[in-house]
Amino acid sequence: MSYYFKAVLTGKNFDEAIMSVTDELKKEGFGVLTEIDVQDTLKKKIDVDFRRYKILGACNPHFAHKALSIEGEIGVFLPCSVVVEENEDHSVSVAIVDPVAAMSSVNNNNLASLADEVRQRLKRVADSLQG
Repeated sequence: MSYYFKAVLTGKNFDEAIMSVTDELKKEGFGVLTEIDVQDTLKKKIDVDFRRYKILGACNPHFAHKALSIEGEIGVFLPCSVVVEENEDHSVSVAIVDPVAAMSSVNNNNLASLADEVRQRLKRVADSLQG
């Protein structure tokens, strides 16, 4: 089982890809709570040049509330990570965590069905970006 869904965006630059990802997440009820600029952080902290790479923390408040109500410590898996990275050929790849794979270590059937519902939404985001 893969732990992520992937899409490769062609014809869009990195900034346009970030906007597309954000827009597609919104269509499925997710907002971006955090944005980590890995390229900038690595340059500042250890003076390493790295490709454009951002980690977006996506959250659907309704699903987050349900998950936290079912299993209080599930917050260690929140928010859902979405990676946007620029490839050598200047195409942009998007990888979105598969919440079913991420939460497979949690033994809670109620949480499993919720993770599956979130999975379907995030998979639709990846599919819409690909096509």
